[in-house]
Amino acid sequence: MGILEAVLLGIIEGVTEFLPISSTGHLAIAEKLLGLSINSSDITAFTAIIQTGAVLATLIYFRQDIWQIARAWLGGLFGGSKAGGKDYKFGWAVIIGSIPIGIVGLVFKHQIEHGVRSLWIIAGALISWSAVMWLADKTAKQNRHESNVSWKDTLFIGAVQCLALIPGVSRSGATVSAGLFKGFDRVAVTRLSFFLAIPALLAAGALEAVTQAGNISSGVGWTATIVATVTTFIAAYVSIAWLLKYISKHSFSVFIIYRLVVGSLLLVLLASGLISAT
Repeated sequence: MGILEAVLLGIIEGVTEFLPISSTGHLAIAEKLLGLSINSSDITAFTAIIQTGAVLATLIYFRQDIWQIARAWLGGLFGGSKAGGKDYKFGWAVIIGSIPIGIVGLVFKHQIEHGVRSLWIIAGALISWSAVMWLADKTAKQNRHESNVSWKDTLFIGAVQCLALIPGVSRSGATVSAGLFKGFDRVAVTRLSFFLAIPALLAAGALEAVTQAGNISSGVGWTATIVATVTTFIAAYVSIAWLLKYISKHSFSVFIIYRLVVGSLLLVLLASGLISAT
């Protein structure tokens, strides 16, 4: 993989990771258009590893919140002084909410990396999950806020997040929809989506970096992978700042329309034979 290709893919990953439009789906489409084999082991590993750049952006952007939550959780866990507090409970909620995708991701690792990475599936998921997002956005009561989050809420949201292992659904799209169905406001579910992304993306990226190091070396190359990861970090940081400002005043309608347009265009390209599905 060339440096310019790595930069392009890093920008795509960084911009789309936290938007509810499926970063994996967009990467698969871009990789296919660049002539890469989207089902090869090095490409699937590359896709997972560069997501750690988005994790780093999240850790830095929310560093004060994360430190406060971590300090409260550790204090309550070992000292008991913080037990029962809002941040202590929120820390447990994020941990418990991250368990489902960890289990499902490990159990179905092979199928996820190779069985569902078809552009037909991505197009279908982009379109079909748009209906779920629309329903969630339109029916959301938004009468609950971040301070009301419990482990039962995040366990439900985390279970729905597992659907994002299907490219095209979108991890943030799944968590946001689930949070809206639970009555949380848009800013709260967006922030919660960021926090739930940290363990999920970090674990996936680390696992691929360790187990697929040889395939990366002989395939896309570590130089391109590192360049794409750094680019992802920069683009993701900008995307986080923009999304929080945007969603505080707008609904998710623009993302739903965008998903429908991209999914429909992809179906046309596939049906016409202009691009192949894998």
